[in-house]
Order: sequence, then C-alpha cells, then structure tokens
Amino acid sequence: MQDQGRSTRKRTGGRRRPQHKKKKHELGREPTETTVGDVKLRTTDARGNTEKVRALSTDVASVATDDGTVEATIQDVVENEANPNYVRRNIITKGAVIVTTEGKARVTSRPGQTGNVNAVLVDEE
Repeated sequence: MQDQGRSTRKRTGGRRRPQHKKKKHELGREPTETTVGDVKLRTTDARGNTEKVRALSTDVASVATDDGTVEATIQDVVENEANPNYVRRNIITKGAVIVTTEGKARVTSRPGQTGNVNAVLVDEE
C-alpha cells in the first residue's frame, strides 16, 4: 500500500523524519476494489461540499467505439498491470483489460473514484 504525503527518503537516499503526524484531511482510505458483478454503489463524503460515488461492483461499461459510445456488459477481467492478482479476483482498475459484449476494452476511468467504468476498445492482434 502506498503511503500518501512526502517521501521518507531524500534523493541522496538519506532519511527524512516526519515534520508532523497526518492531519484529518491528509488521511487516505482503503482502496475500493471494484469487482465484476451486480451494480453496487456507495457514496462517501469528499473534501469540500462534495460526494464521491464508489463502485463496489459493476457489470456495465461505457465502451467508446468508432460509431460512438455503447453500453456493454462486462464479462471478465483479462489483464491488469496494477496487480496480476486482480485478474484472478476479477477486480477492475484503471488500465485493466476487460472482456465485454463489444470485445476487449481497456478501462480509462477510475471506478473506485467515479462510480462508473469507461473503456476504449483494444485492437486485437
């Protein structure tokens, strides 16, 4: 898990000591690992007067094709550079390659942050 904030090491490799503990607005949350399944959304408070919609699971993707954008059904996760284990667990993140009814597509949105899956068709070689 990546730590948020300043690096604990200098460019030279020396150690940097923390100036202060994390403030409330600097705290992160556990990653929302969006899975393939029935649509389940959760809203969370964000900074300012806004809300984030997190997709806990979804089976619908907006796929950009040559003709325009089409709503497609997600069938499977084939490739995920973020974590190879995510493929086995069917977790969708940005950059993941998914199999849809339109064909293979690469995810361009962040489902755990925006609540929807946008994707672009991948040329199959």
